Amino acid sequence: MQDGVVVVRRREPVVAILALAIFLVCQGVDAQTRFMYLNGQSIHPAYEGWWPNDDGSFTLWFGYMNSNWEEEFDVPVGPDNYFAFAESQALNDLEIDAIVPSDIDQGQPEHFYPRRNPFLFTVRVPAEFGGQELVWTLTTHGRKNRVFASLRADYRMDPQVMSTEVGGAFGSLDDRLRENLPPHLEVKGASRRSVRVGESLHLVAFAEDPDDFPPRSDRGRPPETLEELYSTRGVGSSVVSSAPGLRLSWIVFRGPAEQVNFQPEQLKAWIDSRAWANSPWSPPYILPEPPQDNTWLTDVTFQEPGNYVLRAVASDGSHFSYENVTVEVND
Repeated sequence: MQDGVVVVRRREPVVAILALAIFLVCQGVDAQTRFMYLNGQSIHPAYEGWWPNDDGSFTLWFGYMNSNWEEEFDVPVGPDNYFAFAESQALNDLEIDAIVPSDIDQGQPEHFYPRRNPFLFTVRVPAEFGGQELVWTLTTHGRKNRVFASLRADYRMDPQVMSTEVGGAFGSLDDRLRENLPPHLEVKGASRRSVRVGESLHLVAFAEDPDDFPPRSDRGRPPETLEELYSTRGVGSSVVSSAPGLRLSWIVFRGPAEQVNFQPEQLKAWIDSRAWANSPWSPPYILPEPPQDNTWLTDVTFQEPGNYVLRAVASDGSHFSYENVTVEVND
């Protein structure tokens, strides 16, 4: 245990429970103790909120919370990972499924990274969506979790809400964030490509911040002691923040990520608040300057054949833009 955080790695149930009980008694764990699970937990889909579009349609934002700090999942679109349009409260009972083949794929991920992955994708619904719900069902480790997206007024959001949810601009509540523009992102080349196992695929992505807001800023002086580091944003902290500034990362959106190798190593796009974690939310991380001409060059190789979807994620720390590349990998 460190700083009130108990790290748990799932083992055989009886052994794990006995070992944990002995540990807690010996350590004198109190009500402030937090558990940090490395594996064995499930994923909860997340509905982030909605906003209206000029044409009368609505954009619904989704993400997820993987309760594990290490374990990743691959869940293909299907009975364990599907969307359904339903009348309000019609799918409140988890025993009820409503799998309509034309509706189940709404562009959701099939590969799931650890921890919180907010505002990861959107679904656009028409003006006549009305009082319906768009329901995302996700089953991992045998546990079914479900989230209900609707146009309820308390779910309406704007870019400032997005920024505060991800700790953007060091958690700023600046009203100017309400008008913050997402980065402009352009991936050069075809959106569908093919490559052989072990063969390098070159990715070129251009990104810029059209309003240069929030302005780039570093965290300042890095902490000098472990006590100083963990006193503000230590392991398991419930308060995250990241520095404002343009960044871009490639992630595996669909397909087994362990079979994919990016060079250079990519900045994490999921919220990893542990110290020195190669993450914008990780103290004492200093955000790199954008490359020359705002063009990110990346090489990727695949170790197994199959179909993969890679996603470029551009952010100014408060808002996000995405673009996918589908890759067919052959022997």
